[in-house]
Amino acid sequence: MSRICQITGKRAMVGNNVSHANNKTKRRFEINLLEKKFYLPEQEKSVTLKVSAHGLRIINRIGIEEAILRGTRSGFIKKS
Repeated sequence: MSRICQITGKRAMVGNNVSHANNKTKRRFEINLLEKKFYLPEQEKSVTLKVSAHGLRIINRIGIEEAILRGTRSGFIKKS
């Protein structure tokens, strides 16, 4: 599975390292991705998601059930 947040859809960006002599080489800006386990009390089971730090704030604000629903609707979470 790739390094994409399953709640927000954030992924790595591409940019340049720029030296003092203004030489440019390609680099990747990785996101702050965490593999976190959440408990769903209605279904009495745990779900493991790859979420960014911003995704965690969204889950805290709207709740895990609504966040999973939005992630599934957006296509970031695959049904298993």
